[in-house]
Amino acid sequence: MNKLATLVALAATLSAPALAATRTVTLSVPGMTCAACPITVKKALAKVDGVQKAEVSFEKREAVVTFDDAKTNAEALTKATADAGYPATVKQ
Repeated sequence: MNKLATLVALAATLSAPALAATRTVTLSVPGMTCAACPITVKKALAKVDGVQKAEVSFEKREAVVTFDDAKTNAEALTKATADAGYPATVKQ
């Protein structure tokens, strides 16, 4: 019985999902040319599963995005903005 309990505990440990982390990335979005552009960029980012918050600045031509790294990544974020007509790159 003791071996069974040990095996169950081991199986539960190995099958547990890895802990996700909240990440924040800043994207450069140089193609925003009017005050309405950030609305489109923000909506595109908000549709990406895992995005928790997106703040888009027309003046800075950038987007600061907070997301769950178990659900999405910077590549998916830049793809979302590009698909909306606003190619972006990750700022260093």
